[in-house]
Amino acid sequence: MKKLALHWKIIIGMILGIIFGFLMNSVDGGRGFVGDWIAPFGTIFINLLKLIAVPLILASLIKGISDLKDISKIKSMGLRTIGIYIGTTVIAIVIGLSIVNIVKPGTGMPQDTIENIKTAYQGNADVMIGKAKVTKEAGPLQPLVDIFPSNIFNSFAEPAMLQVIFFALFVGICLLLIPEKKAKPLIDFFDSLNEVVMKMVDLIMLFAPYAVFALMANVIIAFDDTTILVKLLGYAACVVFGLFLMICFYLMLVKVVTKKSPLWFLKQFSPAQLLAFSTSSSAATLPVTMERVEEHLGVDKEVAGFVLPVGATVNMDGTSLYQGIAAVFIMQVIWPEGLTFTNQLVIVGTALLASIGSAAVPSAGMVMLVIVLEAIGFPAELLPIGLALIFAVDRPLDMCRTVVNVTGDATVSMLVAKSLGKLHDNPKAKEWDDNYENVK
Repeated sequence: MKKLALHWKIIIGMILGIIFGFLMNSVDGGRGFVGDWIAPFGTIFINLLKLIAVPLILASLIKGISDLKDISKIKSMGLRTIGIYIGTTVIAIVIGLSIVNIVKPGTGMPQDTIENIKTAYQGNADVMIGKAKVTKEAGPLQPLVDIFPSNIFNSFAEPAMLQVIFFALFVGICLLLIPEKKAKPLIDFFDSLNEVVMKMVDLIMLFAPYAVFALMANVIIAFDDTTILVKLLGYAACVVFGLFLMICFYLMLVKVVTKKSPLWFLKQFSPAQLLAFSTSSSAATLPVTMERVEEHLGVDKEVAGFVLPVGATVNMDGTSLYQGIAAVFIMQVIWPEGLTFTNQLVIVGTALLASIGSAAVPSAGMVMLVIVLEAIGFPAELLPIGLALIFAVDRPLDMCRTVVNVTGDATVSMLVAKSLGKLHDNPKAKEWDDNYENVK
């Protein structure tokens, strides 16, 4: 096992976890055993990744901004990053709408199937509608207000990633505006902190194959009704195919713009993709994403430290694609008269804005989907039924779209780095035991 590459170890853990989950589903008391004795190890792993996410963003972003030595470079990097993120998100939504309009997975669904799904998932749908209502009632400028923290320690504790990013940018810019001699001690501190946190990532990843086993086993035992999953296979296949096309689009960008091999990209970045699939959280995966992008893909720290934390918060290509397909699928099933060209244009715009405000946590896309549907005038009385229709397959699709989200972040970081001359050809990856011989 020691000679196997990390991504193979994670794949083995994932496969064994799926098999183990199905076995436990067929054994009396199996679900309880997985929930009590297996699942906690996956939770511990996710907690460890979340533990280092905030200090990693702080250290990498502050150090990266201070290293630029020129405030105008921040503007240039920021505009390129946001511009590319918006462009890829629009492409993702258009791909999703094209597929669902061609395949039409929602036409002809039997009424008894709709009633069964409604009965099974009505409660879950009501919870998501409640969360979306709170988000919507906050006001149109509330997302802007939320960027600016009143207490940064509360932002660290929640964590509120956009507030952490703003604080890090603020500190980094102020370090540029004071004399270099006075800024140096703090810059050195964050440089050292960044090295320590990246070493933590290396150590935590030693546990990744076992954690993925626990996470996948827990996911499998959560599937209660496989017959409903089969009936929703057409819709799920549309989402998965659309996500696959987005991955192909990213690989094409990598090939054309950065002149790197798509297979090389997948090999270097696959551990982060597999973790994104297992955790369904781009925020929890962020430390690993940054480690793979910097040390394996060759993106300079100052670029990765800016582009990736921003991307984990505002770039949700997979989620946007899913929202487009899900919205049209729901209309095909229970509100076909709403399938107008104008409504689909509204879906593009609303899904784009919703993806920027979407939290980088599991099932956040479902909350944002409510806002998308309400924007096109979807009947309020049908909304719980519409959400219930897709709830049965939301978790596996959430896992898939998170892979696209983090892959998009990594791709954009390479594009921005290439445009700024900050993409290195021969990156040297650090291992957890690089300095072990000197201290053992």
